[in-house]
Formats: sequence, structure tokens, C-alpha cells
Amino acid sequence: MSFFEMGGYAAYVWPAFGAAAVIMVALLVLSIRTMRAREAALRTLEATARQQRAADGDGDSDGEQNAPA
Repeated sequence: MSFFEMGGYAAYVWPAFGAAAVIMVALLVLSIRTMRAREAALRTLEATARQQRAADGDGDSDGEQNAPA
């Protein structure tokens, strides 16, 4: 069991591991929440752009304007 005692430094080592684990989980959760919020904002912007193109009469779905022939 000397591994878990960490040579007498267990009182310092295990809390450090615990703090690191909590911080990494918090970063993961925050990153996922931010990603989902930005994906929702992107979907809103894309829908707005699609509606504006439809209102302007541009039926081109890829967003490029046709050059005159």
C-alpha cells in the first residue's frame, strides 16, 4: 500500500490529482456547452441568411450570384 501513501506525500498528491480531475471535467463541460451555443447561433444565422436570399428573389441555393451571359 506504499503506492497510495506516496512516500508520505499522499496528503499533497491526491488532492492535486483530484483538483486536476475536477478542472478537466469542468473544462470539458464548458467546452461542450459553448460548442452547442455556437452551433445554435450558427443555425440561426444560416436560417436568417436563407430567408433573406429567398426574400431577395435569389433562388440560388449555394449563395453564388450568376454572372450575366
